[in-house]
Amino acid sequence: MAKLVAKIPEYTKMAMEFGKPRLQTFIKYAKVELVPPRPGEIPQIRAGIAKILSGAKSGAWKNTPVREAWLNTLVTVEVLCWFFVGECIGKRHIVGYNV
Repeated sequence: MAKLVAKIPEYTKMAMEFGKPRLQTFIKYAKVELVPPRPGEIPQIRAGIAKILSGAKSGAWKNTPVREAWLNTLVTVEVLCWFFVGECIGKRHIVGYNV
């Protein structure tokens, strides 16, 4: 146990050296990707939603390549999973609501 306690500063230094570049990369991408939309981007969002809806009505989704359809399916599953995780966190219980 004494050897382990003596190596804590060494392990801490190694963890800092390992994590620092990864943290900098995360922060770099987080500043770009994790910001809410700006007011100037709202028309682009509306245009994208309108394009999706018109494509669904016209049947353009039938011409989607398999790779793109698979990626869209994975993104949809990810969004649904995060929705359900958020629900569990919000109600502070895994099953059901307190009624």
